[in-house]
Order: sequence, then structure tokens, then C-alpha cells
Amino acid sequence: MTPNPASSAPPPASSASAPASPSPGPVPSASAPDSPSPDSPRHAPDSAGRGPGPAVPYAPAVVPTATYRLQLQPAFPFAAAERAVPHLAGLGVSHLHLSPVLEAVPGSLHGYDVTDHRAVRAELGGEAGLRSLAATARAHGLGLVVDLVPNHMAASPAHNHALREVLRHGPDSPYGRWFDVDRSAGDGRLLLPVLPARLSEVRDRLRVEDGALRLDGQEFPLREGTEGLPLDALLAAQWYRLGWWRLARTELGYRRFFTVSDLIGVRVEDPEVFAATHAKILELVADGVVEGLRIDHPDGLADPQGYLERLAEATGGRCWTVVEKILTGPETLPDAWPVSGTTGYDALRLVDGVLTDAEGAAGLTDLYRRFAGRSADRGGEWEATARRAGYEVVRHDLAAETAVLTRAAVRLCAADPELQDHAPWALRTAVEELLVRMPVYRPYRTGAEEVLTPEAARGARAAFAVPEEAAAVDTVRGLLLGGRGDSPGHRVFRARFAQTSSALRAKSTEDTAFYRYAPLLSANEVGGDPGRPGVGVAEFHAACARLARDWPAGGTVLTTHDTKRSADVRAAIAVLAQCPDVWAGLLAEVAGVPAPDPHLAWTAWQTAFGFGTPDPERIGPAVLKAVREEGLRTSWTEQDAAYERAVADFVAAGPGRVPLRTASEAAFALEPHIRAHADAAALVQLTMPGVPELYQNTEREYRALVDPDNRAPFAPGPDDGRTALVRAALRLRRERPAAFGPGSTHAPLAAEGPAAAHCLAFARSGEVVTAVTRLSLRLAEAGGWRDTELVLPEGRWADVLDGVREFSGGPESELKLAELFADRPVALLARVTA
Repeated sequence: MTPNPASSAPPPASSASAPASPSPGPVPSASAPDSPSPDSPRHAPDSAGRGPGPAVPYAPAVVPTATYRLQLQPAFPFAAAERAVPHLAGLGVSHLHLSPVLEAVPGSLHGYDVTDHRAVRAELGGEAGLRSLAATARAHGLGLVVDLVPNHMAASPAHNHALREVLRHGPDSPYGRWFDVDRSAGDGRLLLPVLPARLSEVRDRLRVEDGALRLDGQEFPLREGTEGLPLDALLAAQWYRLGWWRLARTELGYRRFFTVSDLIGVRVEDPEVFAATHAKILELVADGVVEGLRIDHPDGLADPQGYLERLAEATGGRCWTVVEKILTGPETLPDAWPVSGTTGYDALRLVDGVLTDAEGAAGLTDLYRRFAGRSADRGGEWEATARRAGYEVVRHDLAAETAVLTRAAVRLCAADPELQDHAPWALRTAVEELLVRMPVYRPYRTGAEEVLTPEAARGARAAFAVPEEAAAVDTVRGLLLGGRGDSPGHRVFRARFAQTSSALRAKSTEDTAFYRYAPLLSANEVGGDPGRPGVGVAEFHAACARLARDWPAGGTVLTTHDTKRSADVRAAIAVLAQCPDVWAGLLAEVAGVPAPDPHLAWTAWQTAFGFGTPDPERIGPAVLKAVREEGLRTSWTEQDAAYERAVADFVAAGPGRVPLRTASEAAFALEPHIRAHADAAALVQLTMPGVPELYQNTEREYRALVDPDNRAPFAPGPDDGRTALVRAALRLRRERPAAFGPGSTHAPLAAEGPAAAHCLAFARSGEVVTAVTRLSLRLAEAGGWRDTELVLPEGRWADVLDGVREFSGGPESELKLAELFADRPVALLARVTA
């Protein structure tokens, strides 16, 4: 889940952040991902695409053919989802994928702020409503997949029963081991950064009523026997300390979700905590109500592999499981994880990349640099921008987390005679410098030296003026690599470094640098690489072959509740890479609308172009979020009201009012190419290796921006051309599961002729052929398909999309692409004879 940055701002009256438990106990070692050769199989797959697990073999009883994600909320509860079942079953999916279903903060629109693992959320209809939905789904041939949140809970004493008990009874509470807390911070009490101002400014509003401490709608439990004390003595006697919300950045003593202090880390590595927090979900799995699990944010866990092994053991290895793991560059999912794969952001990167004009994107980047006029590290160059953002986040937003790591390093060095006499500031600097040089989100159990490299250490040492003090880098690296001991304290240090690394990467890259560097916004997506927006055709096929071999039952996505722009919005923006001159012309057309700064103008107009229609009520909030996330002129916690008013005025006068896609004949002429890109992306995702997921409403054209815009309740709508494509592809997957599921193959098909580079085609297990047009605008400019041909595999092939045409395969039956794509820019063929 992407954090809601507003949670870093002053807390709402109904929330309070707090945790408690003794210092974290022993946790397994956290090191780095294994990285097998990309051309070597990770193991011989079983029916689920997995080798034998370490304890219980992972072999799901059911592997979905396709899933459909529904965002549950009070306005769209289980009963509403149940009413949608006939429509969704008609699309051809095999499973409904539900956002979190356990009890959450009242009114929550997402459910990731879990408050009670023992119960299904009452606002959604409770357990009876969920079981009724499952029964109706089963009657229509559908199963349920549920989003599970093991990493954190809501830090709200009023709603989180476990946290409330810890605050009342302290470390000796039955829940004292639940939360990830460093009690060496401050005076040993838990800081709750929930006050709208300093304590002295709100002290007179504090009230003791009905055994609780109250302030402006917030409620805090009282330690037994303290209710009658004078206020100052009462405050001092609690297991927690109330503090100004701004203290969270530097003083927080509990692990949180990224920088969201309203969410407190849970120690699921503790077997008792795992058992207590998973009992209800495991009951639903055992009863057949739930057949699959999506694991939210595994990188936040102390030991993701250990957690997944325990989960597999608890489910008997029979529950289809995917993890929301963001892979970076050549990184691969660790072999040993007993899961079917990721949720699919790596597939999103492949699909978007192979349909993006890399050469044109370079031209667009040159235009952006001239237009925005930004320095290299503030948006001019991707790598420099990402590195600067990393330093800002690790030193500012995550100051409390690096303080925890520094205290741990100081303790470990003090206990080792060979490591003594490192100054705390030097250890902190070493920690920060190594964190910003992590090339992936985090290290895991093995292979830490592959990400904490000697090159990274050399770069980190360069931050020190005195070479002898730079030795702190080698000390910290040695602690992280496990060479200085393996005590509980050493393991905790390694785990917390890994958890902080994940938070740093997400906040500095996805939530900061993505908004500062904006040549082509379609590339600035979760799992994407704005510095390299294109993926070559050969690279795409090689990656798909690896997925088919190693992770055939993993997920694939194009749009999620966390994507910054839906696939249809990204498709429109990506087409601009094929025509930088058209984009330059459009910017000239709207230059008369004054913007607060050039970068904002570029970002807002490109957002409006992608969205397609003027709508200030939807474009405005997305642009405001962009400038706050960017953090250069305003931010969530240091807002510049005058600048934000100027942004709002600009959006209202320009991007929210001007129909940019019809502003010129050249812009209007892009519409068929936008549709070609969007349909190509949809068909490739639906037929490539993996289990495709449809996000709600994406069975037809769906234009949505960053959350909360993309989290509106599901709404049925009329079918369109996309719907027919979706139904045809999903019907084929259900009719021919062996062609797509575990054990299937992906084979590239190469076109021949002058326009061969514009055809992306592949065969699945010799039974299905997907062929799509890529870079259709460039194709049209070059004269079309002309004599370009595609040789189909042997046999007769039926056109699944029109239900009429048939083609012959084999080397003597070259198929003219002008014929194949005569009616539409994509084709889906199914073998009818061998």
C-alpha cells in the first residue's frame, strides 16, 4: 500500500499514534536477495511453479486463471460486491480479489489501517457478509482472494484494542510483544505524536473522563491507579508520552509504515503474535471462504522469508499466495520464498516499457530539460535527482529510523572491544551513506554482499573528511554482513536496516523523485524506471520466458489502487514519446496560461493530456499532491499556502479547463494511436505469463489518477471495445488453462519485413498467439505495414476477437500483417487444428 502523505500532517481528532512492547526480541538474519543467473532455472517447478518448500511444500490447491480487484469500503461493502458477482463472472475471471477485510478504523476507505485481527470488518457486513459473498461467488464459479496486511496496524488507541492494552498496562501487557518498539528512545516511554501543538499549548484542553484521558475527540487509556492524580503527575505516570505531531520525524520510538505515524509496525516474526494476528484469516482459508492471499508490503517485515514459510505451514501450503514486492532492475524474487510470485508490478514495467518509444523518450527528455530548466539533482537528471531525494528522506523524513539504527550500532560497538571508539555521529553517517546507496529496496537473508558492495562502501567513506573516521563505514557494513557476530542484537540491527532501506527507497523514489523528474510521466510508476522508460522487445521476451519458467502463477497488473495513473492515462502519455514535436506544439498553444513554474506546467499539462477531458475536481487534487510529494516549493508538513493557491488557480484556468487532446489537429490525430497502445497493453497483460488481474472498472476504458481518485467504489458501466477484448482473452484462459498456467511456455514470434519492429507477437504453449501493434504512430509515419509478414506456428488458427477469420500457419503460409491488423491493432488467435 502506498502511504497517504496526509498522515504525516497534523493528526485527525479520531486518531492517535502509539505502540508498545519491549525492545524487539531475536529475529532471523536479514541480508540480501539471491540473484540466480537470469538464464538458469531457479528450480524444477511443481504444479504451482514451485519447488519443494523448506518445511511444508507450497502447492496451492487452486491457481486462479484471472482475478478482479474490488476496493471495499463502507460505500461498497460485501453486499454490493455480491450484487456485482454475476457481471464479474461474465467477464471470465476465476477469482475476486478483495481489499483488506479485517476490522479497520471506522470510515477507512482502504482497510489497511487494521484495528482488530479477530474480526471481519463490521462496516463491510461482518463475517456473515463475507461468507455470503463467498457463497454467491462460488455459485457463479468464482473464488475469493484477500489482501492481508501483516506489517502494521492502526496506531489508534481508541480503536486498536491491542495497542490500548499496551498503553494501559505497559510492557507486561499480554500484548506487550506485539509492536516493534525501541524503548531506548527518550525516557523509555512511548511517544505518541498526536497533539496538534506543543503540550503546553493544549494542556488546558486535556480532560480525564470515564477512566480515559481525552483531547479534542482523541482518547487515551490510563495506567491503573493514576486517574485521580493531578494532571502533570498523571501525564508523567503513564507508559506513554503525549507529544506534538512534529516530533514523530525525529523522536519516534516505534516502527511505522514508511513515514506514516498513524500506522505502527507489528512483530509478526514472534510466533505468538503471528498466531494471534492470523487466526481469523486462517480460519477463513480452512473453511474454503478464502482461496488466495495477497501479502501487503512484505518488505516491512523483519524476515519476509520466515513469515512466508510460517504462513505456508499454517495454510498447509495450499493457499495461492502472491507478495506485493517491488523488484528493481535485474533483481529477482528470492527463490526460497514459498509463494507463487509477485503481485505484478514487474509485469507492468515490462508491458509499459516494450510499448514505449525509447528513442523518442530521449528526445522528449531533452525538450523537458530545456523547458523546465532544472538543476541535475532537482529534476534535470534522473540518477542525481534520485540520490538527492534519498539523502533528504534519510536525514529528514526518516530521522527517527536512522536514530534507532545509530543507537543499535553504538550498543553493538560498545560491546565489542574491536569496534569501540566510533563516534555516534560517524556511525550515523555510515548508516545513512550505506542506505542511500542500496540498489534495491532492501536486503534479505542471503547475499548481502551483492547489494552492500565494496563500491558502495567506497562511496560512503568519501563522505568523511578524516580517513580514520571513515572506518565507521566498514564497521557498519561488517555488522550488516554478519561478520561481527550473530547475537539477538546483531540480528535486530540487520533487520531494522533492511526495513528502513525499504521505507527509504519507497519514499525517496516513488514518492519524491518520481515527482521531481517528469519528462514522461507514464514511466514514473511503481516498479518503473524513469531514467530508462523503454524495454526492448528481446528483453521483454526473455523476461516473459523467465516468468513462465520460474513464476508461472505470479500476478500481473496494469492498474492498481496504488498506481499513480491508470493504464489508459499512461497509454495517452506514453504516445507523446513518439511525437515530441506534437507535445512541444501543445505546450506552445497553452503558454498563455501562466504557471507558477515551468516544471509544474509540464507536469500538470501532461497529466491533463493523459486524463483526456478537463475536470478540475479530479485533476486539481492530483496536481496538488504532486507538488506536495515533490517537496521543493511546498510539502505535506511544510505547506506554502500562497504557492498552493497559485497552483490551484493555474489548474482551474488551464489543465482543468482546456481540452488539450482536441486543442490542435495534430493532438486530435493521436487518438487512434492512444487506443492502439492501450488495447495492446491490455491484451499483452491478459495473455503473458502469470495470472492477470483486472482492477475494478478496467474491463472498459478507465481513466483515473493517483489515490484517492483511483479508489472510488466499483460502478457498473456500459461495455465498450475493451470489454469485448477482455472477455475474449479471459474466456480463452479458462478454456485452455494449460496454455497459460504452470508448465506453459512463452515463445517469441518474429515478424519479417520493413515494419517488423512494430509487431510484438508471442505464442503460449503452441496453442495461443498474441500479436499487437507497437509504436503505431511511428508505423504510420513510416508508411504502414507494407509487406511485413508474420509466420504463425503450424496449424489452423482462429481469430478469437472477431470469431470469423481463420489463418494457416507454417513457414509456407506467411501472414501479411496488413491483413491481420486490418480491423484492429491487436490480434488474439487460438489453434483449431494441429
